[in-house]
Amino acid sequence: MNSEADEQLLHDARNGNLEEVRELLESNRKGQTVVNIDCKGKSKSNLGWTPLHLTCYFGHGQVVKDLLMAGAAVNVQNDMGDTPLHRAAFTGRKDIVMLLLEYGADTTVINGEGQTAKDMTHDKEIKTMLEAAQRTQEIKLEEMLLAAAREGNILRLSELLNKPKPPNINCTDQMGNTPLHCAAYRGLKHCALKLLKCGADVNARNKTNQRPIDLAQQLEIKQVLQSRVVKHVLRNLQRFDGALCKSSRFFGWRVFWVVLEHGVISWYQKQADAINNTYRQGCKHLTQAVCTLKSTDRYSFSVKCFDDSIHYFKILPKNLKHTRENAQTSLQRLNKEVSQFAGGLTKWEGAKDIDPIILQQLTEVSEASQDTYKALNNCLLLFTKQEAVRNLKLEHEQEKNKILSEALQTLATEHHELEKSLVKGTPPLHTILSEDEFYDAVSDSDSDHSLSGFETVTSSSPDGSLNLSYNQQVSMSEEKKHGGGGGGSTSNGIKKHRTSLPSPMFSRNDFSIWSILRKCIGMELSKITMPVIFNEPLSFLQRLSEYMEHTYLIHKANQCSDTVERMQCVAAFAVSAVASQWERTGKPFNPLLGETYELVREDLGFRLISEQVSHHPPVSAFHAEGINNDFVFHGSIYPKLKFWGKSVEAEPKGIITLELLKHKEAYTWTNPTCCVHNIIVGKLWIEQYGNMEITNHKTGEKCILNFKPSRLFDKELHKVEGYIQDKSKKKLCSLYGKWTECLYTTDPATFDAFKKNDKKEVEEKQVKVKQAGNAEEPDEMPLPDSESVQVIPGSTQLWRIAPRPPNSAQMYNFTNFALALNEFDKDMEGTIPKTDCRLRPDIRAMENGEIDSASEEKKRLEEKQRAARKSRSKTDEEWKTRWFRQGPNPYNGSQDWLYSGNYWDRNYSNLPDIY
Repeated sequence: MNSEADEQLLHDARNGNLEEVRELLESNRKGQTVVNIDCKGKSKSNLGWTPLHLTCYFGHGQVVKDLLMAGAAVNVQNDMGDTPLHRAAFTGRKDIVMLLLEYGADTTVINGEGQTAKDMTHDKEIKTMLEAAQRTQEIKLEEMLLAAAREGNILRLSELLNKPKPPNINCTDQMGNTPLHCAAYRGLKHCALKLLKCGADVNARNKTNQRPIDLAQQLEIKQVLQSRVVKHVLRNLQRFDGALCKSSRFFGWRVFWVVLEHGVISWYQKQADAINNTYRQGCKHLTQAVCTLKSTDRYSFSVKCFDDSIHYFKILPKNLKHTRENAQTSLQRLNKEVSQFAGGLTKWEGAKDIDPIILQQLTEVSEASQDTYKALNNCLLLFTKQEAVRNLKLEHEQEKNKILSEALQTLATEHHELEKSLVKGTPPLHTILSEDEFYDAVSDSDSDHSLSGFETVTSSSPDGSLNLSYNQQVSMSEEKKHGGGGGGSTSNGIKKHRTSLPSPMFSRNDFSIWSILRKCIGMELSKITMPVIFNEPLSFLQRLSEYMEHTYLIHKANQCSDTVERMQCVAAFAVSAVASQWERTGKPFNPLLGETYELVREDLGFRLISEQVSHHPPVSAFHAEGINNDFVFHGSIYPKLKFWGKSVEAEPKGIITLELLKHKEAYTWTNPTCCVHNIIVGKLWIEQYGNMEITNHKTGEKCILNFKPSRLFDKELHKVEGYIQDKSKKKLCSLYGKWTECLYTTDPATFDAFKKNDKKEVEEKQVKVKQAGNAEEPDEMPLPDSESVQVIPGSTQLWRIAPRPPNSAQMYNFTNFALALNEFDKDMEGTIPKTDCRLRPDIRAMENGEIDSASEEKKRLEEKQRAARKSRSKTDEEWKTRWFRQGPNPYNGSQDWLYSGNYWDRNYSNLPDIY
């Protein structure tokens, strides 16, 4: 086994290095290198994962296809029991899920948590796709079962029926015959016995209304079937109902009134609804259901239904106490009545007119009643003691949980200090890494240093016109800096925007995100209520509008006559759209349902409208258009956020579309994943990673950009690399740069030669690092290289970020563009709708430095939104979006939210009162 080759394959599969993966696979096929294509990782970042797991999780479709074609095991499981299909379904990779299914991925495989791939996805399309594939597999197994029953293949029959998920034993063929019918009319006794033993229905009828016994010709078969005929007996089932807690994915444990009747379990919000059989929240038939009592908690149980759905219930603690009190009261009443009965019996013993036999029987009843009372009293005492023990255990567990949480935080701090001393205090390592410098993520280094070396980048671009456009843009930004923070003034006919906020940001040093998030590991962040101190005074809708900060790149694309040059400008625009996120560690306010935002920037040549179109899941839609009708830019974003212990990952699901109307071209792409590091301890820092594929739907050209994830001892921090290819996949040019600074283009041959030399240097350095004993991924953020981006001779600069204002660090690290987003002047009064973000009181209060007021307003708005949703649910009223409608994207067919029009007519009647 070649461990180095295996590790290289795991690394390349994770990062989507297609060419390197193909080289390894080809070398393995020729016997030049021995590579285990199903090898499992041994490092912390890929422990137990195969290359196929990694590339499916990170969404590298072509790498997945190459691995499958090379013979990778499609149903291999990692240490958690997940198959590649589990990982692809979990991350919402539709194309990869389809590819895995084409290569025979098993949809019924269960992981260590008892979940199939269908259970792990929240994407409706993927769930439908997996259900269809699962049904196809089920039909195939049913056909095999029918064939085995017809042919008398008892071995095959047993194999199918002994599967963890066997086919439906009562499936039917075109004539309606079940496998038992087939075995019966062919006289296959052994098959019939096996089917009966596994629960085949002897009373099933085919399309001609015949049972298996009606088709049997041999007497022996008839006798076997006759002995197993089940007579249906109608029984009156007792109704059971009461209050139970039921768990749901989004709301956790909630109290319902649960009813069990006629083999159906139903749950209602309240008892009155159950009595009237109205507003039923859900129900399940209990045919073939399995009820399991939780081993660690005798008051919790689960019900697994015939469709593999699992429902969790538990008894309310107050119900237990109430039941125990009722039992105590009943027991006391029983004791009183038994004592009275025994006392009366004593008086009757001397009476002569009472039959001695009757008196003896009454005495026996009295003694039995006393024995019953004693037994029930002992039982109640036992229950009371058990409850006391359970409460004591619960207190101990809570105390242990508190101690472990504190220990984890202490351990993380100590681990951080060790890493810091390793980076800063080990002389041999410093010698090895003399070419690179790193800074401590907990140190008080000025945030402006994050772009140190930016001014040293010099462009050797021969294209002066492109650089001129950039300089004009910077000049325009510089002119707007002299507004003194006020809004509404103009200079040379151009409106000047504010350059600061009314109040600087509060220090977050006295607040710990870890204290809030430690109980929320694995939860979706949109479900977590965060203190307002961790927010920035912008709504997510306003954050979306920052895509438009570098609109000049769209105008530049419109001016280009060559399709490749247009793609270069579009790629630069797509990269620049995420640049404003650098050092923006504050969380934007979650938009309220129906919230809107408009932005008109005549100086930049566009106007934009956005709306929060869905609350669960949270979906924001936007539509921007050129003032001169030269472009349309639209999309919908579903920010899928997850907390993973030491970092928060935000995957912006949704399609972005840019239409260049002059050239009748449309481009679509999705943004890369954003990750915020050092949630527990240390200074927060942000990186973008993953692939961005931009498609020109008219020419078939594609731009594939790889946002590289950081490593502790390399130069990949914030780097972006990629290329533009035509529809025949021929590389037309290469792109490189940093999403925080700039983007360049050069010819592919020059770029490949440069990368080849650079790769040798990186490999030599990695060898030295491994010898030094530290090759883990970083928790700290490496300082960008002092030379910033190394410009390849002959390159052309496509885009460079404008410097942030001097007061940016005190203004939530906002850019000049972001500082003006929540600006509100008198000209807007009576013009913008009442749902606009600028009128939202909690954001306005935070911008003004009123933290307590912002927190109270945020809580009030959330409660108002919940009340409105509850009111709609009572009247069966559905929420209707105002400016957007759901439908297929006109260019790639995926589900999208499209602009309905008419916003700029300024008819804002019948808008909801959300503030």
